[in-house]
Amino acid sequence: MRSFRPYLSLAALTLVLQPLAAAAQSKAWTRSWQAVPMERPGLRPPPPPPPAQVGQPTAPGQPAPPPQPQQGVPVPTSDVTYRMVAHLSAGGSTLRLRLSNETGTEPRQIGAVHVGLAGPNGEVVAGSDRVVTFDGDASPVIPAGAPAVSDPVALKTGPLANVVVSIYVPGDTISLSVHALGVATTQIAPGDQTAAASFPPGGPTNTMRLVLTGIDVSGGPATATIVTLGDSITDGAQSTRDTNNRWPDILAARLAKAGKTGFAVANAGISGNRLLNTGSGPAALARFDRDVLAVPGVRYVVILEGINDIGSATRAKTPLPTVADITGAYRQMIDRAHDRGVTVIGATVIPYKGAGYYSPEGDAVRIAVNAWIRTPGNFDGVIDFEKAVADPADPLRMAKAYDSGDALHPGDAGYRAMGDSIDLDLFR
Repeated sequence: MRSFRPYLSLAALTLVLQPLAAAAQSKAWTRSWQAVPMERPGLRPPPPPPPAQVGQPTAPGQPAPPPQPQQGVPVPTSDVTYRMVAHLSAGGSTLRLRLSNETGTEPRQIGAVHVGLAGPNGEVVAGSDRVVTFDGDASPVIPAGAPAVSDPVALKTGPLANVVVSIYVPGDTISLSVHALGVATTQIAPGDQTAAASFPPGGPTNTMRLVLTGIDVSGGPATATIVTLGDSITDGAQSTRDTNNRWPDILAARLAKAGKTGFAVANAGISGNRLLNTGSGPAALARFDRDVLAVPGVRYVVILEGINDIGSATRAKTPLPTVADITGAYRQMIDRAHDRGVTVIGATVIPYKGAGYYSPEGDAVRIAVNAWIRTPGNFDGVIDFEKAVADPADPLRMAKAYDSGDALHPGDAGYRAMGDSIDLDLFR
């Protein structure tokens, strides 16, 4: 009988470990929504572009100007509640928020945070409002240079659900960590309005994301996060506000429609971003660990970067980056991702003839870079965005139907063409 004891012990151990493994799996997090943090632009911006394009870049490759507050409405700069609607890519039974003071040089007091399901007009659905805590504290202090991840919040959400996040900042708001190009309306109210079901109409607004940089979900079907790393074209510049028409949004919607609910999509685009040098936000090489590898559940990254490195050099009349400079940056990110078991998908850089910083010499670099991206063995997979939006009659230009009007950024139809061109079988 003695000889059977090891086998009996092993069987008993298996019975103990199986439920523990299942419990661990149920608590796994994926990043369902993301807006990477940046320093806040100045509070007195230049005159705004047309209403559908507020907060968009005014020159190719330049950072987006700070969004203009609603005309004629005073905007408080301290003791403020910000209310934002976030469009989730994946759902679950539980969520948590990621707040940021990563660009701050002093500790940041947060007065209160609430989250709930969003109604059609951005109001909080009755019965869904939840108080958010951080290690049990409803009014956390975020250290300088750091993020803060909330405690889990029991709130059932589905794929493509909208949630309302309200954040009360009792102190000065000038140095908040923000995401400048939100392409979505943020409502602003004085004092602590986090528990309000809705804000009064006609109040001040902007189109930035403030303090909120991520929403993670668990307890749902999603087990893997796809991070989309890019510049303004990934950030959704020139897409229609409050409609979620960025190409990563289109990808998330297609995955959900196809029943591939095991994937969340996290947008790591920054308008004006570059691969090699600081432009708007840190260079992609510098932020790769924070904005990609540290994202919960990351299993894939799609990289669409490089046009601002080329165009900014043309505009500044400085030497162009070489093909080796750009592909070398790609190789660095590929190697770093592979070390973490992350699959890397390269996206070809879209045509930009006619853009303000276009040059034939710069375009030659882009074309050669795209040839490298398409070469088997460099990336783990390829998305050919260039082919998806190029004008068949002049492939160096974006097709007119897809162009927002600046020859650099797609409009809604262009972003849809990009999202529709992605082979969903890249994600398994």
